Amino acid sequence: MIFEGGMLRFKNGKLMTNLYRMEKRQTDLKEALNKPKPIDEILTEQIDMAMHEHNRSKQDLFLSAISAGLDIGFSVFLMAVIYTLFHDVVHPSVLHVLLACAYPLGFVFVVVGKSELFTEHTTLAVIPVLNKIASFKSLMILWGIIYSGNLLGGYVFSGILAVLPSAFEVIDSRALAELSLKLINFPWHIILLSGILAGWLMGLLSWLVTSAQETISRILIIVLITSVIGIGGLHHSIVGSIEVFAAVLTSNAVNLTDYAHVQIWSTLGNIIGGVVFVALVKFSHVNPRNRRIGKG
Repeated sequence: MIFEGGMLRFKNGKLMTNLYRMEKRQTDLKEALNKPKPIDEILTEQIDMAMHEHNRSKQDLFLSAISAGLDIGFSVFLMAVIYTLFHDVVHPSVLHVLLACAYPLGFVFVVVGKSELFTEHTTLAVIPVLNKIASFKSLMILWGIIYSGNLLGGYVFSGILAVLPSAFEVIDSRALAELSLKLINFPWHIILLSGILAGWLMGLLSWLVTSAQETISRILIIVLITSVIGIGGLHHSIVGSIEVFAAVLTSNAVNLTDYAHVQIWSTLGNIIGGVVFVALVKFSHVNPRNRRIGKG
C-alpha cells in the first residue's frame, strides 16, 4: 500500500480481500441474528438443553432451583410494594394493570439468569422423554428436585416478606393478604383451568426464548408472556406459592388449607398446560422421527 496524490492505493488485493471478508462476516452475522431459527433447530436446542438438565448432578439442580425460587420472589415483592403505594390512590383496574406490569420481574431474573424453574420444565424436560432419549423415571426425579427447590426458595422469600411490613413501611401487611385472596377464592376446577393456561403460556415462553437470538429479544418475550399471566390473574404454582404462603405467615384470613388448595390444583394445571398444549403439540408438529438428538 502506498500514498499517492492524497489517496491510498493498494499494491495488491490482499488487504482489500480481507476487508471484504470481514464486512461479509458482519453482514452474515446480522442476517443470522435477524432471521428466525428453523423449527427443527429450536427443537434440537430444546432437547440438548433438557438432556443437560437430565444428566446434571442432583445437588446442582437443587441449588439452581432454590435460586430460582428466591429470585422469582422479587415479582411478589414488587407487586406488594406497588399495592401498598397505590391501592388508595388509583382505580382498582389501574392498580391491576400496574401489578401485572410488576409480575415479569422475577421471571426475567430466573430465565435470563438460567436458574431452574419448574414451569419451564413442564415442557422442556418432557421433550427428551417423548423423543425416547430420557426415561419417565428421570423426568419424575428432575421435576421433583426442581419443584421442591423452587418451593423451598419461595418459602424463604415468603419469610422475608413476612418480616418486612413490621420493619419497613414499604409493604403494608394487607398487601400480601389481598394478593393471595385473588388466587384463593375459586373452586378447584377454576384453579385447575387457570393453571393449565399459565402452564401453556410458560411452555410457549420456553419455546420462544429458545427461538430468540439476542438477550433483549428474550427479555421482551419473557415480559410479554408473563404479563399476560399477571393481567389475567392466572395461577402459577411457584409465584402463587410465595404469594399465598406469605399471607399465611402474616394474615389470619389465609391458612394452610387455603395454601394446599391453591398449590395442588395450580401445580396440576401447570403440568397439564406445559405437557399437553406445548410439549406434545410442538413435538408432534415437528415430528422428528428416528431422531436421537442429545443422546448421552
